[in-house]
Amino acid sequence: MSETIRVLIADDEPMIRYGVRAVLSTDPGLDVVAEAADGREAVELVRRHRPDVAVLDIRMPGTGGIEAAALIREAVPGTGVVMLTTFGEDDYILRALSGGATGFLVKSGAPEELIAGVRAVAEGAAYLSPKVAARVVAHLAGGGAGAAAGRRAAARERVAALTARERDVLAHLGAGLSNGQIARRLRVVEGTVKAHVSSILARLGVDNRAAAAVVAHEAGMSVPDGTPRGGVGELRS
Repeated sequence: MSETIRVLIADDEPMIRYGVRAVLSTDPGLDVVAEAADGREAVELVRRHRPDVAVLDIRMPGTGGIEAAALIREAVPGTGVVMLTTFGEDDYILRALSGGATGFLVKSGAPEELIAGVRAVAEGAAYLSPKVAARVVAHLAGGGAGAAAGRRAAARERVAALTARERDVLAHLGAGLSNGQIARRLRVVEGTVKAHVSSILARLGVDNRAAAAVVAHEAGMSVPDGTPRGGVGELRS
């Protein structure tokens, strides 16, 4: 990834695109290289410009954000995807979580959350804004105490199959740290962390870091001491 983070914005509402661009322009390290009015155009522009991050509205006419995220992941896997959501879209959020997006932000959230989310995803981390994380956790808690207990037990069983080092990496991953940050915390090279993350995703049977973070939450894994709050770490209350 270049020193400047290159970003694509896709939203069918011109005012939203303008607002997102305005917020991102306040950070000199972020450069909006293209804008799209729908998911199909977003995929075409990602192929052309190969940005570090694509910021997609989760619902757009025609090809929506979820479908676009999957197409982008297939065509340009180096581009991270941040979803912009509104309240009442829990099912969309969970579908996007399993479809390749690793960042989730609420349109009504604070501007600094947008910048933090784009930067986190560009660095290879997963990011859920606190409001989105709260809704994901509420959804996971649905079905009564028995169902929640069953999910926790299943998550602990999946985590128990990991090696001790993989569990360490998963705990940090669940707190929203990038591979580089995890490497520094665990005093290993970044390539080693990347290999552990790949193994963790395969062993847990999930497709991306955000989904792995949800498993870590359900398993009751604690946030490592000294981990900055924010992002996926907010999954823990």
